[in-house]
Amino acid sequence: MYGVTRTTRALRFNATRAFSSAPRVHAPAALKINADRLWETLHQTCEWGAAHRYGENPTDTGMARLTLNDDDARVRRWFADEVQKLGCTLSVDQMGNMFARKSGSLKSSAPMIAMGSHLDTQPRGGRYDGILGVMAALEVLRTMKENNFETNYDVGVVNWTNEEGARFPKSMCSSGVWAGAIPIQKAWDLRDIHNPDVSLKSELERHGYLGDLECSSKGYPLGAHFELHIEQGPILPANDCKIGIVQGAQGYRWLTFTIQGKDAHTGTTPLANRHDPLLAASRMIAASNDIAMKHDALASTGILRVPSNASTNTIATEVTFTLDIRHPDDSVVHIVQDECLKAFEAIALQDGKGVTYNWTLDTDSPAVKFDNDCISSIKAAADHIVGPQKSILMTSGAGHDSVYTSKHCPTAMIFIPCKDGVSHHLRSIPPMKIVPLVLKLYLSQLCILINPVQTRAAGFNGET
Repeated sequence: MYGVTRTTRALRFNATRAFSSAPRVHAPAALKINADRLWETLHQTCEWGAAHRYGENPTDTGMARLTLNDDDARVRRWFADEVQKLGCTLSVDQMGNMFARKSGSLKSSAPMIAMGSHLDTQPRGGRYDGILGVMAALEVLRTMKENNFETNYDVGVVNWTNEEGARFPKSMCSSGVWAGAIPIQKAWDLRDIHNPDVSLKSELERHGYLGDLECSSKGYPLGAHFELHIEQGPILPANDCKIGIVQGAQGYRWLTFTIQGKDAHTGTTPLANRHDPLLAASRMIAASNDIAMKHDALASTGILRVPSNASTNTIATEVTFTLDIRHPDDSVVHIVQDECLKAFEAIALQDGKGVTYNWTLDTDSPAVKFDNDCISSIKAAADHIVGPQKSILMTSGAGHDSVYTSKHCPTAMIFIPCKDGVSHHLRSIPPMKIVPLVLKLYLSQLCILINPVQTRAAGFNGET
């Protein structure tokens, strides 16, 4: 991201040079991040969706800004206004993804280099999970504007729709459509988990975010994609590191199991005569944990549903639960799934008269590796700003929109610590003092990337 005073040098850049070969940092020393402004912006916009107060300070709340609810629509309108004040053009595609593009001095038609993440949250999420990546990118653009700093090529910000999948149950949903991994009709037909009459498409229409632009990597191509995110885990603080340089993301699968039993009176039905789906589901969930532990994997149940008309003295008719399986090796994910299914078959026959069950695969996200050159650029910037001892190479345990963008453009991620290493939690808080450092890293790392990535993005084949 060379300034206009470096135009001649930028034009002479050798596009065949591998920028993993000791890239240098070129961020102008005069550029200063306004951390207080970023902090104020974060908390100002988190008024839209603030929930679950846990302290007396005005900002001591979590967030419940689910995709395309009224608060999400409000923050989207605010974001649209802010990027246009900065001279960006704004495009909205058929999934409501928002692409803010700041033109460079060369007025090139090359795809922009994007800083992307999401503004939707979990029902009991914190104020920084996803949100920080968008707000930090906005602060980068603000810093550029107030310093009259202009890139040669275009840069910008992306707000991806329904990354969390909390309201419409498919995570990284719209980046998945953009990448061609999820059919758009399937995404549009996703239903609100609490109201099946409401679809994702109907909410896009209600708020005016069903754009005309094709949602695909051809409809809006990207030259590269960088995502700043809280770590969502304890590795950075445990290693006394400030920056996580993310090499890729582990694979995961989401499944939903529906266990059918038979309602009966708890006082008059002997154990041997029961078809108890809740008992079977409980055993299945416990078994999945044991199987995951055996393979050093993760298996988790986040949703367990019984009928709303259940009662204390009635055996439930049907129970539904989710299963989330994760591991950096896709083959292990498949092994854990296969062993769970085998165990569940035995459990279904175990008590009383037994139960029946069926299952669906809701999300399949294979493990990915990010672009080596993008990783090298982040490492060079991190070494320059925090020193080589304060950063660490990592694999993301969670899925992110960068998982899908990596299939169509050079991609990498930057992690920063979060309080107590927790996420999807009310108090997912990054240490305030790290924010200016990270934004300087964002700027510096883009300085390294802007030319080599732009010149080779057209031939990117998704391999790293």
